[in-house]
Amino acid sequence: MSANSQFVDCPMDNPHARETRQALPRFLSRAPRLLAQGTVIGGAAMAGAAVLGAVAAIAVLAGRRKTRRKEMRGKTVLITGSSRGLGLAMAEEFARLGARIVLTARDAEELERARYMLLERAGVGSADVLAVPADVSKHEEAEYLVHRALETWGRIDVLVNNAGIITVGPIENQTVEDFRTVMETNFFSAVHCTLAALPAMLQRGSGTVVNITSIGGKVSVPHLLPYSASKFAEVGFSEGLHAEVRSKGVHVMTVCPGLMRTGSHLHALFAGNSEAEYQWFSVGATTPGVAASARHAARRIVRGVLDRETELFITPQAAVAGRLAQVAPEFTAAGLSLINRILPAPGAQRPKRGAEVRQREVASVRVFGSGAARRYNEMGESPAR
Repeated sequence: MSANSQFVDCPMDNPHARETRQALPRFLSRAPRLLAQGTVIGGAAMAGAAVLGAVAAIAVLAGRRKTRRKEMRGKTVLITGSSRGLGLAMAEEFARLGARIVLTARDAEELERARYMLLERAGVGSADVLAVPADVSKHEEAEYLVHRALETWGRIDVLVNNAGIITVGPIENQTVEDFRTVMETNFFSAVHCTLAALPAMLQRGSGTVVNITSIGGKVSVPHLLPYSASKFAEVGFSEGLHAEVRSKGVHVMTVCPGLMRTGSHLHALFAGNSEAEYQWFSVGATTPGVAASARHAARRIVRGVLDRETELFITPQAAVAGRLAQVAPEFTAAGLSLINRILPAPGAQRPKRGAEVRQREVASVRVFGSGAARRYNEMGESPAR
C-alpha cells in the first residue's frame, strides 16, 4: 500500500471527519447562545413549575379552609376569658369559620367592647354572638353560663377553658391568698365549666373540650410559682379527662402555649420589686421570635380542634422545653435555677398591675406590646364607633 493511500485512509482525512472539523468551530461559536437559550428555557420551565406548585398549594389551602368553614359553620363555641387577649383572638378565628360564639368574662363593660370588636372584625351578625358576664371561678356562675348557651342554641360543640390570671414575683412575695386566687381562676374555672358542659356532650356522644394551659404547666418557671402550680393542675386534669371521655365521643385537647403577644403583661400582677419584674416579663411577652402572635396561636388552636389533636405546643421553644423537662429533669432544674439567679431580688412594694408600672418599659415593649394590647382589648379603650 502506497504512502498516499495510507494518508487517504487516515481516519482524520475521512470525509465525515472533515465535516466534523468544519462544523466544530461553528458549534463552538454558537454554544454560548445555545446555552443561554437552554438556560432561559430551563429557567422558564422551573419558574412555570414553581408557579404551578404555588397555585396548587394555594388551591389545597383554600380547599382546606373551605372544608374547615363547612365543619365549623353553625357550631357553638363557648370561650371563657374571651373579652381580651388570646380568648378574643380565638373568638375571631372561630367566628370567621362560621361558628356561633359565646363570649364570657367578669367585666361586663370590657365584654361589651369585645363583642363589638368581634362583630366588626369577623363579619358576623349579632344573632351569632352571645355575651354573658360571669365569674366562672364560681361554680354556680359557670352553670348559669352553660345554661344560657344551651338555652340559646341548644348545644355546646366546643368548650374552650381559657380564663386565667398571672402573678409574677419571687416566692418570698407570694402569699397563700395569691396561690388560692390563681388556683381558683386558672384551675377551678376550667373544672367548673367542664363539669357544667360535659353531661350534654356525653349524652350527645360528641363535643370538644379545649384546655388552654401553658408551658408553665410542663416547666415551673421561677417567679411564676402560683401560675405554674395552677397550670400543672390543669394539665393533669385535662390529660386525665381525655383518658376518661375519649371512648365516649368527647375529644379533649391540652394546649401548652409559650409566650404570646396578646398585651396580657398589662393585666398581670407584679409582686416584690414590681418595676424590675415587669421589665423582664414584658420583654419576653412582647418580643417577636420569642413570643408568638396571638393570631398565629389562635389559628393553630382552631386547626388543632378540627384535626382533633390531643396535645398542642404553640411555639418551638415551648415544645423543646416541655420535652426536655421530661427526658432531662435534672438538666432542666439546673437551668431554671441559673435563670432564677438573674431575676430580681425580693422587694417590699405592694403588688401592682402591669399598667401601673409601664412608664419605664423598654422601646420594644412599647412598639410590639402596645399594638397587641390595643388589638386584643387589653388597653381598656373603647373602640371607635
